[in-house]
Amino acid sequence: MDIFSGLMLGFATATTFSNFIYCFFGVLLGTAVGVLPGVGAIATISMLLPFTFGLPVDTALIMLAGIFYGTQYGGSTTAILMNLPGEASSVVTTLDGHEMAKQGRAGRALAAAAIGSFFAGTVGTLFIVIAAPLLASFALTFGPTEYFSLIVLGLVTSMVLTSGSLLTAFGMALFGMLLGMIGTDVNSGAARYTFGSPNLLDGLNFVVVATGIFGLGDVLANLETERTRSAGVAAVKGLFPSREDWKRMSAPIVRGTGLGVLLGVLPGAGLLLASFSSYALEKKLSRHPEEFGKGAIEGVAGPEAANNAAAQTSFIPMLTLGLPGTATMALMIGALIIQGVQPGPDILTQQPALFWGLVVSMWIGNLMLLILNLPLVGMWAKLISVPYRFLFPMICVFTTIGVYSINNSIFDVYMMALFGLLGYFFRKVGAEPAPLILALILGPMAEEYLRRTLLLSHGDASVFFTSPLSLGTLIVAAVLLLSIISPRFRRVREEGLQEAD
Repeated sequence: MDIFSGLMLGFATATTFSNFIYCFFGVLLGTAVGVLPGVGAIATISMLLPFTFGLPVDTALIMLAGIFYGTQYGGSTTAILMNLPGEASSVVTTLDGHEMAKQGRAGRALAAAAIGSFFAGTVGTLFIVIAAPLLASFALTFGPTEYFSLIVLGLVTSMVLTSGSLLTAFGMALFGMLLGMIGTDVNSGAARYTFGSPNLLDGLNFVVVATGIFGLGDVLANLETERTRSAGVAAVKGLFPSREDWKRMSAPIVRGTGLGVLLGVLPGAGLLLASFSSYALEKKLSRHPEEFGKGAIEGVAGPEAANNAAAQTSFIPMLTLGLPGTATMALMIGALIIQGVQPGPDILTQQPALFWGLVVSMWIGNLMLLILNLPLVGMWAKLISVPYRFLFPMICVFTTIGVYSINNSIFDVYMMALFGLLGYFFRKVGAEPAPLILALILGPMAEEYLRRTLLLSHGDASVFFTSPLSLGTLIVAAVLLLSIISPRFRRVREEGLQEAD
């Protein structure tokens, strides 16, 4: 199917009444989630996963995707008005965005963020249209050997680019792989790590683990910091940028979009890395670098464009290779698998309406977000002031109902509570849970492809090094691991990624 025919099919799919309404609901909820500090996209999507089982797969994915990129828009609102980033990728926006708000320029900062996000989201989606079919065609030549090496690269990259200690990230990934081994071995039929419990014979339910760690874990962590939050919201006026503002922010938006498009496909912290890289680039190229940190509009427009472009292109490896680059994409894969759809290069031929419908819905969703963010900014400002103590009981109720409804099992609720406590513990000790979720998805896949490779090669492991693509991928993974020895790399990583904590 050529691109034009695909886009026509996608338009027909995305503009059906139900898909259009769920797209609107997704971006609206995503904006609200991004605006509310302490309620993130990962927690929201994990809580809503059980409720998507009764929806058509294209409708479910369109809604979940809308929540994801909608949070990138909403996260900038709290960053500018309250100096509280709703999302980690909006941390950079606080540096100049809140300074602009204190100078009475909150409206222009919000407009710069919204316009930059819309342009970047549109270009990012266009990149998906062009790059995804090419990558999917290339991926059809992959065998189990190449897929195993790609998974290794994905796990290594996610650990290297995740905030916090590298050793801790490695431990979290290893723990996630161990959790993925729980259940019945497909080849031998033997029970592994079930401790005699029949409830674990089918393995840990991915939704239960994600909902516990990101849903309940976030609730416990946010309750602890509720009293320390500032409730002051800057006044919003003068939403339309001046001619000088347009002149100063146009080039940063274009450069930020380019960075985000390229970095968004990286596993790990692609969004966060894109926003920090954009800010550093604009500060270096600016004729007035001394204005950064004091209300430079470039410091808002560039990073916001970068993280929204990255949000769009992070779908590429998930859809075309079946490999999640972030914890959110892992949740998306979980949603597809539960619906009986296996993401990967065949999705364009076997599920063309799903792929192209999602792509077109991103354009529609970005337009909705532009309309929602500027005229309704007063409503979002009021929503920021809602105390978290009124929100967390609803979150707990929805997570419990959702998890119980998966298998009508109280055991799943107990497991969710257990992983909720683990999620809270991880945050207390500074362990980023994203590598765990990625490894929980990628671990069983890696085991499957490893076994297939060794079966086909009659136990000869040298096949991983005789395949050019596999060898090249493993070399890149090894270089990434060796790069952490460099003091310069560690210093840049600590200054960039740990600033988001």
